[in-house]
Parts: sequence; structure tokens; C-alpha cells
Amino acid sequence: MPDPLKVSLAQVDYTINDFDGNVARIEAAVAAAGDTDLVVFSELSLCGYYPQDLLLEPDFIDRQQAALERVLAVSRHCDAHLVVGLVTRHEGVGKPLRNSLALIRRGEVLLTYHKQLLPTYNIFDERRHFEPGGRHAAVAHIRGWPVGFLICEDGWNDDELDYAVNPLEDLAQAGAQLVISINASPSNIGKRAQRHRIFGLASARYGFPIVYVNQVGGNDQLVFDGASFIVTPAGVVFESPRFVESCETVEFTMQGIRLPGGRPLPELAPALSDNEFYYRQIVLGLQDYCRKIGFRSVVIGSSGGIDSALTLALAADALGASNVTAVTMPSRFSSAGSVDDSVTLCERLGIKLFEHPIGTLFDTYLSGFGQAFGVPASGLTSENLQARIRGAVLMAYSNHFGYLVLSTGNKSEISVGYATLYGDMCGGLNLIGDLYKTEVFGLARWYNEHAGTELIPRAILDKPPSAELAPDQKDTDSLPPYEVLDEILKLRIEGQYLRAEEYAAASFFVSELDRRDGGALHRRVRGLIARSEFKRKQAAPIIRVRGRAFGTGRQVPLAAIQP
Repeated sequence: MPDPLKVSLAQVDYTINDFDGNVARIEAAVAAAGDTDLVVFSELSLCGYYPQDLLLEPDFIDRQQAALERVLAVSRHCDAHLVVGLVTRHEGVGKPLRNSLALIRRGEVLLTYHKQLLPTYNIFDERRHFEPGGRHAAVAHIRGWPVGFLICEDGWNDDELDYAVNPLEDLAQAGAQLVISINASPSNIGKRAQRHRIFGLASARYGFPIVYVNQVGGNDQLVFDGASFIVTPAGVVFESPRFVESCETVEFTMQGIRLPGGRPLPELAPALSDNEFYYRQIVLGLQDYCRKIGFRSVVIGSSGGIDSALTLALAADALGASNVTAVTMPSRFSSAGSVDDSVTLCERLGIKLFEHPIGTLFDTYLSGFGQAFGVPASGLTSENLQARIRGAVLMAYSNHFGYLVLSTGNKSEISVGYATLYGDMCGGLNLIGDLYKTEVFGLARWYNEHAGTELIPRAILDKPPSAELAPDQKDTDSLPPYEVLDEILKLRIEGQYLRAEEYAAASFFVSELDRRDGGALHRRVRGLIARSEFKRKQAAPIIRVRGRAFGTGRQVPLAAIQP
């Protein structure tokens, strides 16, 4: 009978290409684990996930080797086995690199396993750089336990629909009694439940527990939620905290799973509501984006509307109000309430607000346009000029003070091109660009409820959405109501990436809409989406919170026939 086996789930926030920093975090986690038998780190833990074409840099592998040597040195001073993710060279036909796992103890690599299933869909493009590993069941005996090892996608093919091999089945046939899966699984709405379902079914089918270790933290537009877990044939029995680093130890015995010292496992934390999930994902994404690229402060244009208000509130929570600056830039079309609402909002959030009127600049632009080209600027040209002047003001502030500009467009507006290139689309990051307009309102209301006070003024929540670029302008002058538009957009942009209940609701709504108008509105929205692709290609990165976001997960040609 095997001895009790202590396994530590090291949920770490890595920085891509920061080998020294990543090793320091690994070393700290080993120290925090203390008396344990196995410390498990996540996929590509030495270099961070995903390095993309940095993998092609000529010194990448040499730098990683130096990092591996440091981890080997760490292992000499403890008795635990360490599981780390790394890149290895592949000799022979195919790609020159592999996505691998190393089992280390006392300064030696005891086992190396190469990822067999390489995802190339949505945000993933691993086949661009890696050669898949050959069919192989990686099993090592640790304190009498036959422990099998997988890397992320290897565990997602138990239904055998996507790939020709099933590494989980191979591990079962090789006699594994416990499986360790190291992962870099980006977070989006519904992803936690999807992981639990897929690995729960696998554990029930093969009869062994699975330890699923995920990384945490933001890398560009992706955010990793951690939420590492242990699943048995009876279901998920343990889960690490979400959106924070942790290193927690669980003990496996032949009688069951417990905490060290014989203590029972804690109850699982309840699932987050959609709004709390959006909030935590965006806040962590901004924190890590700024930390990893070297910004401490951000600047945001405050229009007095819901999008900029929510962006300001999220930024203040992520970075502290003292590191957030707002600029209101009224024109002749701005309502007095817009400026007043910005003042009230920033006072409640504790954010410094500057006022920079653009009327004189706007008049100068219009006059210059007419003198240079012999015709007055059209209405649309005049509207976009205002947005571009505001963008230039924010970029000037960024240049002078070194602040990161946050753009404020939501997914509904970005989808149909209701945004101005080089204007309100200016910025280095967008916090709410993966939230539909109806979700922006929902998250803002939740934010006030969560705060226990009306930080975002009711006047902002209640006013009809408007760009305020023309007299008495409303979004509904150009667009269908957002309650209608958003359902069409969900179906067109995300489709099968939606959660089942969302997909069913959107499909039913759009089919009923098509039945009533013969599909006219649906076709119009499809055309707007297609014609706006060139704008999205030039937009700031968007923090991803849904199954399919604009960015690396959606690749559409610019020069294509419109529907």
C-alpha cells in the first residue's frame, strides 16, 4: 500500500520571458510548500505562457537553460519532487521545439514529457512553434503512487472528437492511480465550469483523481484565473482561490484526500456571479498589464457617459485612485450634465479631474479644413474631428506625464464601428471592450451595489447613451436598441463559444427577429461588423472576458466580400 502523498498546487503569476523573475517565484513557492512530496507548477512556468515568436529568439533556449539550472539547484535543498513546464529542443523532422514537462528531484531531471495535443484554435497557436510529442504515457512512481503527467490540452480530448489520440486513456492503461495536469488555461466567462465538467467526466471514467494546476495573472489581453483544482470520480473536492497566487498542499491517501495533519478538505467556494467575474478579471488584467510593461498610472477621457465612468471606477480599484487621472473635454455639443456628472463621479472615486475644452481647437480644425480643401467639413467629418481632438489631448498628456491611456469603447460599439479610429479608440489598453453595452450597464450597477454606495452617479446610469458629437444626438439615431443589437452580436461574433444558455437565448431571439422583418436588421448588423474590421485591427488590446474576443482569437481578413 503506498504511503500518503503530499501534493502542493503552486498557482503562480509568471511574466513572459522574465526567467529570473519566474525562477524567483518558483523558489518562493517551493519554500512556502515546506514539507511536501510534490510541488506542481503550471505549463511553460519557466518562460511564462505564451511566448509567441520570442521562442524564435536565438538565445531563448540558452536563457531558459540557465533558469532550469537554478531550479535544479533549488531542488537540491529540498526533498520534494518538482514539476515544471518548459520548452525543449526537438531533433529531427518537424518544428525545432516542444512544449514539455520536467519532473525534478535532488538536482536531476527524472522524467521529461512532451505535450502531444497542440491547440490551434481561438487564442491558441501552438502548432506554429511546437512539434507534438510522440504517443507516450508518462508515469513515475512517487512514494509508491503511480503518477501520470499531462500538459493542458492533453486532457481535453477525452471524447476523442478533436484529435486522433487520447493521452488520458493511455495513462489509464499504463496503470496511473493519480494524474497531474499542468495548465495555462486562460479565463473567460463559463471556463471554470467547463474545466470542472470535462475533467470530472474523465476522472469518473477512469477512476483516478486528477490534479489540475493552472497559472494566474494577466499577460497582454489574456487573464489566467488560477482556480487550480482536484477532481475525483465523485466530483471536484478542492479548489485553489481564484485570481490570486497561492501554494496549497493536499494529502492523498488510500482512504481519501485530506489536508495535511488529517484535517478535512474545506468546502468549495461558491461560483462567482457574472458581474463579479468580470470585475475581478478586468482588475487583475489591468494590474498585471501595467506592472509587466512598466506603467504606474493611467489617464482616461471622461465624457460623463457610462463607458468612461465604469472604466474610471475599475482603474481606480485596480491601481488606486491616486494613480488614475480623468480629463473632461467638452465641446459645443456637450451637455452641462456631462461635465457635472464627470465632476461628481471623480469626486466620489477620489480621482483627479482636469477640464480641457476643445471648442477653440475644433473651430480651428473646421476653418482649416474649409480653407485647405475648399468645402466645409461634413457632419460626420465634424463628429469624428471632435473625437480625434480628444484622442490627441489624451495622447499629449500620456507623452508628457508618462501615463497609459485607457480607451473606453464597449464590445457593441466596437463590433459595428460606432467608434472613431485615432479618436476615442486611442489608447494602450481597453478594459471593457469585451463587454456588450448591456453588460456595461449591468456591471456598473453591480459595482455600486458591491461598494454599498452610489459611486457611479445615477444620472450616468439613467441617461440615454450618446456620443454627444452633434445636437441632441443619441446612439439609437444610428443603432438599434442595445438590448436588440447585443443579442445579434453575441450570435454573430461568439456563436458556439457562448455558454449553452446564452447561445439558446440569442438564437431564439434572433430567429424571432428575422421572422418579423425578414432578416433585414440582421443583415444590416452583419454588414456593419464586416465593414468595421479595419478599425478593430488598429484598436488597443482588449482584456478578454468572454469566449471569443476581438484580438488574437478572431482572425478575419480585411479585403473580403461583404455579406
